[in-house]
Amino acid sequence: MAKAHVKFNAPADMQAKTLEAVEVAKAAGGVRKGTNETTKAIERGEAKLVVIAEDVTPEEIVMHLPILCQEKNIPYTYVAEKLSLGKAAGLGVPTAAIAITKPGASEEALRGVLVKVRELVSGMPKPAAEKKEAKPPAAKKAPAKKKEEKPPTTPEKKEAAPAEVKKE
Repeated sequence: MAKAHVKFNAPADMQAKTLEAVEVAKAAGGVRKGTNETTKAIERGEAKLVVIAEDVTPEEIVMHLPILCQEKNIPYTYVAEKLSLGKAAGLGVPTAAIAITKPGASEEALRGVLVKVRELVSGMPKPAAEKKEAKPPAAKKAPAKKKEEKPPTTPEKKEAAPAEVKKE
């Protein structure tokens, strides 16, 4: 039975490289562990790669992550087991998701994973730097006509009446 939150099947060699990148990034202190921290890292734009476990139950726990990643143009991938993801992240317990925020020495391994992720994910937008280069220049629009300005209306001036003199 296919999982509802899994958008594509990651090959076993890619999963191994992903877990390796997580272990190295953990040493640099650039890993956010758990669904809540991962969600925050995505929303803040800090995540470089999001890794989601396939065997999460209930699936609703991580179902929002791929959608968030697509909205924020952050690559994501899957690993088969949450236990192996937890161990790679330096935890003694399973974890449903992690986000790599600072790759550290795993930057080269991370690039290899990102290339494969982009090949697997159809419809995944390119990074912002590539997007800007590929974008054709848009035609400039004519400035919108301004509404005719009416002269400010001034209330009729009242005759200056002397203030009452206070009797002491």
